[in-house]
Amino acid sequence: MKIILGSDHAAFKVKEQLKLVLTGLGHKVIDKGTDSEASCDYPDIAETVARAVAAGEGDRGVLLDGTGIGMAMTANRIPGALAATVHDRVTSEMSRKHTNANIFCAGTWVLPAGEIENCLKVWLETRFEGGRHDKRIAKILKLDKK
Repeated sequence: MKIILGSDHAAFKVKEQLKLVLTGLGHKVIDKGTDSEASCDYPDIAETVARAVAAGEGDRGVLLDGTGIGMAMTANRIPGALAATVHDRVTSEMSRKHTNANIFCAGTWVLPAGEIENCLKVWLETRFEGGRHDKRIAKILKLDKK
């Protein structure tokens, strides 16, 4: 898969670690920043990644900040983005299985780097079930047009 990756300054080190993990798993990674631990505004990074995913420049996106909340809130403002903040393996799996999330959000103040890595692996391996969930996702995406 082609993964679009971004973080703010609080998650820069973990983003750099995940780049290595993702490429090691055979994924192509496109890093949209940030490039250091210097303070930056997470909405800028989230918008860039979400627009790239929504435009089909990548298969999925990964956004990291302190809590995962701000990134998800921002990304979900972009039509076509389905961002989910994950907290554990269950939320990682269900965000794909039932809601077809195309952007994984996590917080480095909430989860240790190793757990974020584990959650991301679950998220990448989990397929959307479709079926009864298709109509629900269609309703969410319909809101983009209102």
